[in-house]
Amino acid sequence: MRWWPPNLRDEAKDEGYQYFDKHIRNLPKNPDGSFNEFAPGFADNDVDAFRHAYVSGVFTQEFGEKTANILGWLNELSSIGSPAGGANMDLWNNSVGRKLGLQTKNRIKLAELVQKALQKNELIISLDDPRKFTENVPPKPEGDHSVIALKRNENGANEYFFDFKTSKVLSRAEFIADIKAGLYPSYGLKLVNGTEFPFSKKDNDPTNNLG
Repeated sequence: MRWWPPNLRDEAKDEGYQYFDKHIRNLPKNPDGSFNEFAPGFADNDVDAFRHAYVSGVFTQEFGEKTANILGWLNELSSIGSPAGGANMDLWNNSVGRKLGLQTKNRIKLAELVQKALQKNELIISLDDPRKFTENVPPKPEGDHSVIALKRNENGANEYFFDFKTSKVLSRAEFIADIKAGLYPSYGLKLVNGTEFPFSKKDNDPTNNLG
């Protein structure tokens, strides 16, 4: 599944490195030609900023701004050993990337926009940068309402879902089967023109819906 979050993240990250290496400056590589992320020059600098913005932009193109924001926050919260200011830098650059991802569906164009943002000092490229990320943490599904719609088909119908409780991607057919099996009591099914679609049962939290 190319668009499954971890796979898409790694794919987009490599694309970002390739663009940076070709258009901005050469990056350290392993003997096999792959990028050596453990070499000096990949963290808390311009390539780090470019990577975060580009990956966040790709996530926005694929999943939409809301889901990209949630996934970006979860990635930062799960980071271990991040230096002081590192999360602020990453979240700032993620936010810039989401805005750019809304401007185009083309990844080459996205990379060009990120490069322009880098040149215009719109990205944070140093832990010493005084700018602070001040956006609120986005609400994410919790408790019994742990699922978000992850990807829609060409007709706008939800086709894939992500369960934050299990970190599992579900196709519509799999989610429907699990709902019928009683695994998701806070979700139901509705029939539209002979086709079943999952929906979130109402509660007191308006953020608990499938979009």
